[in-house]
Amino acid sequence: MQPSTQTVSYKEYLLFRLANELYALPGKAVREVVRWHTPTPIPGAPPLLPGLLNQRGQILPVIDLRLLLGLPATIPDRATRLIWIHQDDIEAALLVNAVDDLVAIESSLLEPPPAHLTGPAQRVIHAVFRYQEQPVALLDLAAVFAFVKEAA
Repeated sequence: MQPSTQTVSYKEYLLFRLANELYALPGKAVREVVRWHTPTPIPGAPPLLPGLLNQRGQILPVIDLRLLLGLPATIPDRATRLIWIHQDDIEAALLVNAVDDLVAIESSLLEPPPAHLTGPAQRVIHAVFRYQEQPVALLDLAAVFAFVKEAA
């Protein structure tokens, strides 16, 4: 009997919290996780774009994912983070309540998002999976950027 040659495909995802919910981003899109500091406001920008951040000489728009997904915004605290991401030719900082971990998830564990999603969540949640018995929503960064562009 020959051993199985079936390969298992894993991808890394950065887990983070918005309100009390777990979300994930593809790990390959994450450049850096930064402690919260107040961005420079942009006059006339929608609330989901609270300002600009100068990170290592790179000017990044800050996107408040909580507001994008219709979740309540909270006052920044010690756990609040900015996730510097790079997707295609776009760089931005995503405002999140906390960053949990970088995990490797088997690709076969990804499931389609629930059919009952509405609004922005329906557009930006690409898949779901379970991590330590908790549901995790995997975001599609291209869809996030498209939504922000429409809202601006």
